[in-house]
Amino acid sequence: MRKSLLLAATAISTISAPAIAQDRDDGVMDDNVIIVTAQRQAQSAQDVPIAVSAFSGAALEAQQIENSSDLQLTLPNITFTKTNFTSSSFTIRGIGDLCVGTSCDQATAIHLNDSPLFSTRLFETEFFDLERVEVLRGPQGTLFGRNATAGVVNVVTAKPKMGVFEASGDAEYGNYNAMKLKGMINVPIGENVAFRGAGVFVKRDGYTTNLNGGPDLDDRELYSVRGSLRFEPTPDTTIDLYASYFREDDNRMRIQKQYCQRDPTGILGCLNNSRDAESFNANSTFTAALSSQEFLAIRGIPTAFALGSLYGPDQYAGIDIPADSRTVNTAFTPEYFTSELTFQGKIEHDFGPISAQLTGTYQKVKLDSRQDYNNNIGRRDIYAPALNTLAAAAAGLVPGLPAAYFAPIAAAIIPNGPDGVLCTSDTDTIGLGAFGGNSNCATTPLQYDRSNQYNSSWSAEAIISSDLDGPFNFLVGGIYADYHLTENSYYVNAFAIDYVAGLLGSFTALGNQDAMGNPAPLPPSFLGTPYFRNNTDDLKVKSYGLFGEVYFDISDKLKLTGGLRYNNDKKNVQARSTLASFLVPYGQTANAFESPFVGSFDADPGTAGNQIFQNREVKFNEITGRAVIDYKITDDNLLYASYSRGYKSGGINPPLQPIFAVPESFLPEQVDAFEIGSKNTFGDGALQLNLTAFYYKYKDLQLSKIVARTAVNGNVDADIYGAEVEAIIRPDPDWMINMGFSYLHTEVKGDTFNSDPRDFGGGRSDAVIIKDITNASNCAVGSTSGNAAGVNAFVNTINTVINAGLVPGVAAGANLQPTTAFPADGNIASTGAFGLCSVLEAAAAGAFIGGGVDPAAFGGIEYFAAGVPKNIKGNQLPQAPKLKFSAGVQYTMNFDNGMSLVPRVDIAYTGESYGSIFNGNVNRIKGYAQANAQIQLNGTDDRWYVRGFVQNLFDSNSETGLYVTDQSSGLYTNVFTLEPRRYGIGAGFKF
Repeated sequence: MRKSLLLAATAISTISAPAIAQDRDDGVMDDNVIIVTAQRQAQSAQDVPIAVSAFSGAALEAQQIENSSDLQLTLPNITFTKTNFTSSSFTIRGIGDLCVGTSCDQATAIHLNDSPLFSTRLFETEFFDLERVEVLRGPQGTLFGRNATAGVVNVVTAKPKMGVFEASGDAEYGNYNAMKLKGMINVPIGENVAFRGAGVFVKRDGYTTNLNGGPDLDDRELYSVRGSLRFEPTPDTTIDLYASYFREDDNRMRIQKQYCQRDPTGILGCLNNSRDAESFNANSTFTAALSSQEFLAIRGIPTAFALGSLYGPDQYAGIDIPADSRTVNTAFTPEYFTSELTFQGKIEHDFGPISAQLTGTYQKVKLDSRQDYNNNIGRRDIYAPALNTLAAAAAGLVPGLPAAYFAPIAAAIIPNGPDGVLCTSDTDTIGLGAFGGNSNCATTPLQYDRSNQYNSSWSAEAIISSDLDGPFNFLVGGIYADYHLTENSYYVNAFAIDYVAGLLGSFTALGNQDAMGNPAPLPPSFLGTPYFRNNTDDLKVKSYGLFGEVYFDISDKLKLTGGLRYNNDKKNVQARSTLASFLVPYGQTANAFESPFVGSFDADPGTAGNQIFQNREVKFNEITGRAVIDYKITDDNLLYASYSRGYKSGGINPPLQPIFAVPESFLPEQVDAFEIGSKNTFGDGALQLNLTAFYYKYKDLQLSKIVARTAVNGNVDADIYGAEVEAIIRPDPDWMINMGFSYLHTEVKGDTFNSDPRDFGGGRSDAVIIKDITNASNCAVGSTSGNAAGVNAFVNTINTVINAGLVPGVAAGANLQPTTAFPADGNIASTGAFGLCSVLEAAAAGAFIGGGVDPAAFGGIEYFAAGVPKNIKGNQLPQAPKLKFSAGVQYTMNFDNGMSLVPRVDIAYTGESYGSIFNGNVNRIKGYAQANAQIQLNGTDDRWYVRGFVQNLFDSNSETGLYVTDQSSGLYTNVFTLEPRRYGIGAGFKF
């Protein structure tokens, strides 16, 4: 038999439950041992010196691990959550995908059959016909082709078997009308070729009740198929060909629920102390600001067109939010589509003591998802006066306002008059929306978002390894990867955005003046795009790495491993952000960016001239490595210590609208990881016990926050340390008990100042948080002398000057009101006010001339465009619970007729953590327990089985993560949860 090349990348120590149907072997309990291809040779997982967990395909079935989310319930220091933009974060030892954006690399590298995947949807499908799943904890790079700082998840599919015909099938039915079908067939083709095909189909009703009627939301319908061909032309050569396709098309929700401690002032939208089942204050939003009486007044537009006042009732005033996390009230049914096509080829050959491997992978991914932006239905009644005014202007009944400038608005968004349906722009790609005839209409004002992505990638990897007789061996390899994203957009659509885009566009065109100040109306136009769209039009990532390891046996028991890696990454991105950014004539039908007025739009203010797109390029390179020493006390007891340096490349922040002072790019991550461990087997397999302790020193950890409706990434330093215990106890062959425990400590190191989106006053009582009525972003002003009364007086004075029309270019009549305190239970020490940030900035700098305001007269004033920064030194990292433990018990009752009955129970507890680097009660994620139970009857020779199962026995609404939206959307919190209780029956066969 030819030697096995290492297909996984680094040593795999495993604690994994055996199958729910187990063969007995006369009391010798060796079925704990999982053979893994580690360090380029087949080894017992207990013989390799790194902390990694592996599950065989049978163990996945036994513990009801059906997808990647389920892995977190069993593994120490592992968490998994969906994230805001159709993505997910697999966090290992406190390090996850906290960076959000198209140019972010994954902290946890995802591999399929040892090859890296990019933007994969692998986490969304169900596990089926797998050889094993490996989760490697800690930096990987000197053996795995794609570098990673947190670790690696490697999914290894079952390979075709030579000379045997095999088949299996499984059918399952449960509550929510859930159906699952899985099947496999293995067909020999002659002596040296075999084919294996497998597939899964899943369909169920939704988990979430919609109070607005219709079917339950959050259903699923997906399938995945896979074909593998293995060819062994010689005893030393193996060729594997692989193809798979995954598709999902249903109304799954990306975001389970939104919570808010309502801010009655509207300056923030939500307060900073708790996540309650309350509606956010919609007066804090972009649409409320730009359609308000206050904003229209400073633009000299009749306030009769205003959809409301920032000081009056908002769209969600008096609207109840269901407390149940699986009950919503929405007029927009979610839409979710994704597909993934993968091809892979691998050739391995042994040249005596030298082995060579060449692997190539190609992947194509599509993703498109839409969902109600606020998971709620807003009031229509407060819009009625403005819609009546619009209808009158469209009919030519408002003196001084030509109907030609308003009839197109009415025709697009209220085609049946002010009492008819309200039409909202569809998420088209040409930027015309409702004004190009692309809209969705309903009796209530709609608001929804869309996240889509199309990308392709390929990689090629070559590895040469040795199996020499002496004490020295080696491995060298190289990888090249090419990733190309051709579309990634995040849209926010709302009826009020269309109203604002049409109204402001028409008044802007109508009020245009020539260079001499004389009236020169432009053609009737709206402001494009009539929705928010942050668009990455093109992203190219080219990456290569050279890596190698050497292995030296100092003695029969003592071994030294050393490795190095060189990384080189280059990223080019073309992107832009638009929202009511430039005039587009109403009659235009092709594309908004073909408007004769598009020249006023600048996607890249940092570059001279006006650009349609922002173009950026970054390059990174780094050398990393690892060193390991391990000592075999006995054949069953191993000690090891290791040091490794991990690296993840930086990236490019997307363009913002409005423009804020944020870095254009973010730095690479670097982690120095120290680990010691012990792997032990006692009593001929009666006890398997693995212990690990680690310390990470992190530099420039990448973190994301929302600024101007866009994810912006920055860097912080952190220290991480912890310990892990994994055990399998087998008092006799019929009993199996698995246990796991982990402790994790994470903290931000050094004085690190950052602004908290929830509290732009930075916790200071001598600061005022301002809601800018021109764009709904927040800014802040503070006192340089700690004079709270002085800074409040300063803001009130400036607002008085604005109200009087003394600011150049700002009309009188805004009626901005004095600063106000936030509720005492809101955890906001500052006061707040509506205002104009640009005017406050100028006044704080002493450049304000409208009212002769001297900031020194108020004790000194300081302006903060991005909020007053807080020192987050000592804060915990997100998604990093201090404590986790799990336990499972399985018993096999063997009958004389060859059948067996196997009950099994698993329970897991994940401790408290935070969903944001700012910590605090509002960001706290409560600890939760999850329990699964299963009982299975196995037929003679395990040819068939029937089972009953329960998942999430306690029906816990367990939250795994959260995301805070930006100030112009209301600062509400999106939360992500595990699935509710599921139960059902299943049956299967195999031969």
